[in-house]
Amino acid sequence: MTESVEDPTGPAGAPSPGNEPAPDPDGGYPAARLRLLHDETPTGPDRRAALARLTDDWLAGLLARHATAAGLTGTALVAVGGYGRGELSPRSDLDLLLLHDGRADAGALATLADHLWYPVWDLGLALDHSVRTPAQARKAAREDLKVQLGLLDARHLAGDPDLTAAVRTAAYADWRESAPKRLPELHDLCQERAARQGELQYLLEPDLKEARGGLRDATALRAVAASWLADAPRGGLEAARARLLDARDALHLTTGRATDRLSLQEQDQVATALGMLDADALLRQTYESARTVSYAADVTWREVGRVLRARSVKPTLRGLLHGRTAGKGERSPLAEGVVELDGEAVLARTARPERDPVLVLRAAAAAAQAGLPLATHSIRRCATAGRPLPVPWPAEAREQLVTLLGAGPHTVPVWEALEAEGIITKLLPDWERVRCRPQRNPVHTWTVDRHLVETAVRAAALTRRVHRPDLLLIAALLHDIGKGWPGDHSVAGETIARDVAARLGFGARDTTVIATLVRHHLLLVETATRRDLDDPATVGAVAEAVGSTRTLELLHALTEADALATGPAAWSAWRGGLVADLVKRVAARLAGEPDTEARGAGEPTAEQERLAIEARRTGGPVLALHARAEAPTEADTGPQTPEPAQEPVGVELLIAVPAHRAPGRRPSDSPAGAPPRGVLPAAAGVLALHRLTVRAADLLLLDPLDEGPVLVLSWRVAAEYGSLPQGDRLRADLLRALDGTLDIPARLAERERAYARRSRAVLAPPPRVTVATGSSDTATVIEVRAQDAHGLLHRIGRALEAAGVAVRSAHISTLGANAVDAFYVTGQDGAPLTDAAAHEVAAAVERALG
Repeated sequence: MTESVEDPTGPAGAPSPGNEPAPDPDGGYPAARLRLLHDETPTGPDRRAALARLTDDWLAGLLARHATAAGLTGTALVAVGGYGRGELSPRSDLDLLLLHDGRADAGALATLADHLWYPVWDLGLALDHSVRTPAQARKAAREDLKVQLGLLDARHLAGDPDLTAAVRTAAYADWRESAPKRLPELHDLCQERAARQGELQYLLEPDLKEARGGLRDATALRAVAASWLADAPRGGLEAARARLLDARDALHLTTGRATDRLSLQEQDQVATALGMLDADALLRQTYESARTVSYAADVTWREVGRVLRARSVKPTLRGLLHGRTAGKGERSPLAEGVVELDGEAVLARTARPERDPVLVLRAAAAAAQAGLPLATHSIRRCATAGRPLPVPWPAEAREQLVTLLGAGPHTVPVWEALEAEGIITKLLPDWERVRCRPQRNPVHTWTVDRHLVETAVRAAALTRRVHRPDLLLIAALLHDIGKGWPGDHSVAGETIARDVAARLGFGARDTTVIATLVRHHLLLVETATRRDLDDPATVGAVAEAVGSTRTLELLHALTEADALATGPAAWSAWRGGLVADLVKRVAARLAGEPDTEARGAGEPTAEQERLAIEARRTGGPVLALHARAEAPTEADTGPQTPEPAQEPVGVELLIAVPAHRAPGRRPSDSPAGAPPRGVLPAAAGVLALHRLTVRAADLLLLDPLDEGPVLVLSWRVAAEYGSLPQGDRLRADLLRALDGTLDIPARLAERERAYARRSRAVLAPPPRVTVATGSSDTATVIEVRAQDAHGLLHRIGRALEAAGVAVRSAHISTLGANAVDAFYVTGQDGAPLTDAAAHEVAAAVERALG
């Protein structure tokens, strides 16, 4: 930081044409300076320190000579800002403060200042200067934040050291006293500068000093540390700062100008001066350094906000406290082993990362879904003590990754925090090749790795359009993963994506879909904008490459997400219209394919039939809990390939309820062959009250003894946090719900109010409820795609009940944070609904979920 106050006793710019003092008569400093700058032996830090020492000696000699000649005492020359830190780049300006005790003659003092400033100007060096007493310097610092920051780096050069010591002591005391008010001001300055200059870690022509993550931010972190309120994470910060300074030094030497902008035409020269392979290597190192500084800044400013809040100060750091309203020191559960504390997601006291390899992903997903930062100490604990995930990943790990990616914009800061601590490359080793990799295409806004995350963010907003949100999000994350390898990145990416998908635990068919999406992620937009869509061969080629309508649906969403994440020039209404037209034509070509995923009621298992018989015999309800191994989820392409069973993820809960146990109903109230009404919302509500997450479910209607229908609900459930409830407690609450003595809507509403202060900041896409025309000959299929939430299935069931339809069967899937549910419904006559009635029911359910 430099002082901006002009010297009232002398000129502020270039020397005046007459009466200029002569340069240092011995000429030693200019020659020694040139020799040092042309010497390739010292490293960057050594050269900067040597240049500062050389300049110190020169300026000290000037002050001593001219102050003695004028008979002046009670003066001191002080370096501030970057020069005060002893960090002089070849073309750095000099920030100087001439202190005096107030007793000197004003004319003599002005002459002394001229003898100091003009030699600097004569060498062509920029100069920020001021002449003040210690009291004036202190007053100026109180009035101007930049002056105050410059004084924090004040360093004595020559003259009376007591004057310098007095200024330094007062500057630090005033800074620490005023920090609660001035740190928010400093934060605002940093934010405004970032808005003007952009983020250094993504810019093709970054400003090494002013852009976010640059040298100004590193200096701001030093000021925060000097306040004693907070401190930046030290890991790698000083090395990152030194690399940015080295790059600026090389830029000054190669251009001969005092510039901080790393222009494209100068990057090769700068890279050569630093001994790097090429300009891409230079940019990648610069981006990595900026990312370290930016992450340290994020963590530090968050800590400042926490400290100010703890002191009951009302800070004005916009966005710093994330709008959280939780009380100080209170812990609110977010997921198993994860709680919210002071506006951050942290590990619970009972969390054991050494025993729970999924914990870091669960914590990241919970933080992103809640719109919270993930505490640095929690990430580091997972990084150091956590066990590596087995390969292939367990199902829960895969689901948590999908949940993290589906959180929208809140995914980005959590992902960056994981990456800063080295966790992403541990989870996904192939990520290292794209990390901080520049893209020399002006259309692209981001580096390759950030573009992949941004594409997942954009895809999260499109998950209601696809049947498999999980495959869309994973493909979005991997679609450009091949850019870290030579050759066509789509071809290389297909191979890498196949390996990564298998590593994540996807089955063979899902892996094939992901690989296909990565291989052809440019197919739709390139074909739509470069080929004749009226040519049948064009449509046929795309249909052959895609293979199925379900994959086409996913590819359409990925294409849009990729373009939106690239930059404003990559997508337009025109391009979107062309792609949509192509998709429509290809879908028509593929329309004759069999729908392998249309599901009916299916055949009951022996266990389901046993429970149905017992429920009919005892009057039910009957519950059974079983450990259940997760079978791989599959998409719609390729033959069914047997897969090895994976580890249990929660339990399978079977509930059998005879028709006469429907709440407030008689068997005659339901149409023939339809399940008892009210059971589905009642059972779903009980599970929600017990904080059980439904990962998948099926609803079947059985009549094993020809004595009346029995509804069998097969749920795959897991506890959101804590252990699973006991079966007898579930059965007791289910009996109360069926008897009408447990008011589930009221209890769920009460819980929502109790946890209202935990505002979930994720702006999920709105729910989408559609009619799957032609999916069944005996029922109408209502498809619901929505953000998974407590009581969602209960609300859907109540909405269907209110619409007067009977649910013949239901098929529930939770993919990450997305619920993708299908309900086979009939009218009161047991027949499928008319088209008009079906769309009315879909609209009613959508309104109930809105």
